[in-house]
Amino acid sequence: MILVGENINVMSATIGPSMKERNPKPIQEMAKAMSETGVDYLDLNIGPARKAGDDLMHWLVETVQEVSDKSLSLDTTNPLATEAGLKACKGKALINSVSLQPERLERILPLAKQYDADMIGLLWGVEGMPRDANERCMLAVDLIYRANEAGIASENIWIDPIATPVSVEINQVKSCLEFMSMLPEITPECKSIVGLSNVSNGTPTHLRPYLNRTYMIMLMKYGIYSAIIDAFDAELVHIARGERPEIVSLVHRVMDGDDPDTASLNQEEKEYLKTVRVLTGETLYSDSWLEI
Repeated sequence: MILVGENINVMSATIGPSMKERNPKPIQEMAKAMSETGVDYLDLNIGPARKAGDDLMHWLVETVQEVSDKSLSLDTTNPLATEAGLKACKGKALINSVSLQPERLERILPLAKQYDADMIGLLWGVEGMPRDANERCMLAVDLIYRANEAGIASENIWIDPIATPVSVEINQVKSCLEFMSMLPEITPECKSIVGLSNVSNGTPTHLRPYLNRTYMIMLMKYGIYSAIIDAFDAELVHIARGERPEIVSLVHRVMDGDDPDTASLNQEEKEYLKTVRVLTGETLYSDSWLEI
């Protein structure tokens, strides 16, 4: 699985001020530390960056490339900043992201073609968030058609179905999984990607890794190509690299209807069992789901 580290983010208490002050040291320290975790891409998230976003992204790309040769994901809603980052990138970049908003398509698709960049196709339509798996399918077909028309090959499109917090709406969590099971039939050439941290957003900090790891394993059952992750969750990286097959097997068996005897499981296995039941909607989410 391709892993995209999310930690160079304008919302960070240390990275945000460093971007504002153009202070390279904290950013380069973060980039070097992330590169050592084994992630494949570094996501450079500068947010909307409406004021001088192009200068910021250009500076940020050059700053990171001084200390890391990892591929870069350019994460901003500012088209000028996206282009500035594409110009500065030494290798093939990943544009994060292109939604079905008309202005987004018109501005970003030509850039993806011009700079031969991969792009994340975010399934956010004109009316906003898709309601279920079928709407995600319709949006995916529309987005891929638009991108193909612009000269972008399907294999350069990474479809993001938009993961949502389990603490808010379990049906959206389930429909994202359902869509992932359908995606290979819709467009086998496209790749797929999910922002894992979204599923645990709003939950207690110490519990978020359980949700992120388990949801990733559930998505792996349907061939997820990539995930945007906390680069410093070492256990999650181990799982993505195939180093915890027993845990993956347990989660997939439960998804298939197996009901293992909890007495036969160790503590870690019990935690994954309880978490997959929350993410499938079998157990109602609460902050104490691991204790029940």
